[in-house]
Amino acid sequence: MDMNTPDLQSVLERIAESLERLAPRPLAPPDFDVADCFVFEPPARLAPVRRVNRVEIDLLKGIDRAKDILTENTQRFANGLPANNALLWGARGMGKSSLVKSAHAAVNAGLPADHPRLKLIEIHREDIEHLPLLMGFLRDAPCPFLLFCDDLSFDAGDASYKSLKAALDGGVEGRPDNVLFYATSNRRHLLPRDMIENEASTAINPGESVEEKVSLSDRFGLWLGFHKCSQDDYLAMIDGYLAAYGVEVDADLLRREALEWSTTRGSRSGRVAFQFVQDFAGRLGVRLAPTSIGG
Repeated sequence: MDMNTPDLQSVLERIAESLERLAPRPLAPPDFDVADCFVFEPPARLAPVRRVNRVEIDLLKGIDRAKDILTENTQRFANGLPANNALLWGARGMGKSSLVKSAHAAVNAGLPADHPRLKLIEIHREDIEHLPLLMGFLRDAPCPFLLFCDDLSFDAGDASYKSLKAALDGGVEGRPDNVLFYATSNRRHLLPRDMIENEASTAINPGESVEEKVSLSDRFGLWLGFHKCSQDDYLAMIDGYLAAYGVEVDADLLRREALEWSTTRGSRSGRVAFQFVQDFAGRLGVRLAPTSIGG
């Protein structure tokens, strides 16, 4: 058949149009001036967040060392200096994601008015496979970006962790100078132990297989551990929240009820402390204005 016949030419054009429709659209550059925070919506959108759910960094108690290290790392990055990707891992409810969002706000608040603002972009765990594309898109943008994935971990059979490794390494071009990646996880190595052990037992070279899995965490220059808080830290968190809200209460009553609350929950953490404050204030008939603890 002659490749130049009208019928064949028409078929080829329709095929090309169909392939174009199936191909992912390139990311359209958003107006980065409309917000300091965005949510990545695959395949090709950055949705601005007008109001970020966060608290003032001074209200995060019991994690002082992690707070200082992450804030300093973020500050250096915002100023164009070398900084590391960070993995915040450990106990649930101890302020890992809160610290990322609060450090971002604190660093931006300290920047000169004419300095480019640091932008926070949240990428959901299920969209990690799009991370290399997103990083490439941000490479030539006019401001620094902090990419943030909350509760990051991988289950058995999930190969998307390879996309994360590729993005953190940056491939041939290297990670963009204006992009940094922060993640929180309950797992230090992001992968379940049984997944690593299963790979070791079935691989031709078990050592190399395990090394590939564990090396994922090695792509993060900062490992910040979060552990269960002490009773004093737990009470200090509650005092800090109530002071920020302007709630005055008898100290003995507060201590007794706060400890009973943590006992019924079987744990002490920043999340448990804030849940107690909400319950306690509600029983007192006190309204908690959200703007009083940040935003």
